[in-house]
Amino acid sequence: MRLGGLRCWLWVGFAVMAAYAPARAQHPQPRPNFVLILVDDAALMDFGAYGGEARTPNIDRLAGAGTLFTHYRTSPLCAPSRAMLLTGIDNHRNGVATIPEVLPPEHAGKPGYGLRLEPDAITVAERLRRAGYRTYMTGKWHLGSGKGELPPSHGFQKSFALDASGADNWEQKPYMPYYDTAPWFEDGKPATLPADFYSSEFIVDRMIDYLADQGGNDPFFAYLAFQAVHIPVQAPRTYTAHYERVYDKGWDNIREARWQRAQAMGLIPEGAPLAAKPTGLREWNTLPDPERRLLAKSMAVNAGMIEAMDHHIGRLIAYLEKRGVLQNTVFVVTSDNGPEPNEPVSQRGFPLWMRMNGYNQNLDRLGEKGSFVSIGPEWATAAAAPHSLFKFYASEGGLRVPFIVSGPGIVPQPRVSAAAFVTDVAPTLLDIAGIEGSGGKAMTGRSLRPVLSGTADHVYSPDTPIGMEVSGNAALYRGDFKLVRNLPPHGDGTWKLYDLSRDPGETRDLSAAEPARVQSMLADYQAYAKSMGVLDIPEGYDPFRQITLNTRIKILKHHGWALGGILLAIVAVIAVAARLFRKRKRRSA
Repeated sequence: MRLGGLRCWLWVGFAVMAAYAPARAQHPQPRPNFVLILVDDAALMDFGAYGGEARTPNIDRLAGAGTLFTHYRTSPLCAPSRAMLLTGIDNHRNGVATIPEVLPPEHAGKPGYGLRLEPDAITVAERLRRAGYRTYMTGKWHLGSGKGELPPSHGFQKSFALDASGADNWEQKPYMPYYDTAPWFEDGKPATLPADFYSSEFIVDRMIDYLADQGGNDPFFAYLAFQAVHIPVQAPRTYTAHYERVYDKGWDNIREARWQRAQAMGLIPEGAPLAAKPTGLREWNTLPDPERRLLAKSMAVNAGMIEAMDHHIGRLIAYLEKRGVLQNTVFVVTSDNGPEPNEPVSQRGFPLWMRMNGYNQNLDRLGEKGSFVSIGPEWATAAAAPHSLFKFYASEGGLRVPFIVSGPGIVPQPRVSAAAFVTDVAPTLLDIAGIEGSGGKAMTGRSLRPVLSGTADHVYSPDTPIGMEVSGNAALYRGDFKLVRNLPPHGDGTWKLYDLSRDPGETRDLSAAEPARVQSMLADYQAYAKSMGVLDIPEGYDPFRQITLNTRIKILKHHGWALGGILLAIVAVIAVAARLFRKRKRRSA
């Protein structure tokens, strides 16, 4: 009887387990997918959700459903930002302290300045891959193309990557003399672009191809690094046409309008002063009409390029929705740094290089295939408004960029003023995925999940110092205060102090009024620099002059044999001419 009773209870137990086990197996808690979208050289207010002129309904949709940060900061240059974004580690520790184009010879090869991700700087892609995620990357890489430096060596199972600071958006050709080609790679091998290439469209097309080929139900991590809106600014005519008259009144008009909208939207306090314009800029009303038309059209192309990118982001969203995975996908949208001020066409020798490479500035076809255009320092100043300066500099115009996180577990929050930094992205994604970031170098960033879930209003306390340095331009944040140093030509190399809660435009230097705070924050910066391995900048260093020098060295490497041949031919011609001259002289004598 006892044995029969025991058997009965065993059968009941097995029946209960059998009933519940399939239900658990069929409905496990799915791990979220991740889509990381990195825009190139976008200012804080370039997207519609932040008050920009460009139409960005798809980015705005993500912002409306998620958290929009207003105090997120990155680095002032692309490669360091990308390295920090992917690793969560400060740029000096992950190996990409600056970009090759501006590297002084004194820093070459030094620890942290190898300008490629170091082996123990493990990317978020590699960490997710180890946890069972499928990992994909399309677009700009700019973190090295040597052995072990491309995406397949850093966690990406499928990739189509450009290893350059930029390239043409219509064809496979370089955008500056520093490069002799546009080095695209698929899965680590040199690749050729299709004949109908347009960068934003192709980056999304190839990502959709990778996602469509994915078998099983594994979660995925998709990193899309757009070329928009890096030089050369290019867009299909249909998008540029939407902005034909928007910029006709010039950069001061747009600068003032963005400042006013920033106040109305709560991006800056009401009444906060507009940043001062850099010295040496052109005045719109003094320019001849043809030049104004070209400049207004250039900014229209810039807005068109942003809208074109947004359109293709919308195609990716629609694809994920059709597949039924959109609701379980976390999106991150941000920019690598502020707007680009360089205007290469005005540089000596560049127009000749343009003609040799099939570029023009035909007004009617500006932004289309064969066109070369940039927005220049005046429009970059307007785009960065209400903040100071732009890309390359540690002022807010170079560092403060859009940052949107949307998806499952993300509370809709239209304006979040919590401090956030580029190194926070990787630990945040790993935290959301429930993955420990163990192994390799320790991350220097923090997870923003408490802010995203609405359980906390910040992850950095007001007395936490956060440092940043790229090529001598540096900043130290502590609460509302910022200590900043910018080098020439738009800085003087001295430290300045600003209260960003009242003066986000960095118009009132408080260093003389608060020397004790300056010394305290300077000590924090020096501790940061020592712990991260920041090297002192060489005396007289100018990043723009360094670009010129490094470009000349690159040209000699690329074309030294041809230049040598030309030089030998010239010497030979001179020698023959001299011999003939001597013969004639002897005959006449």
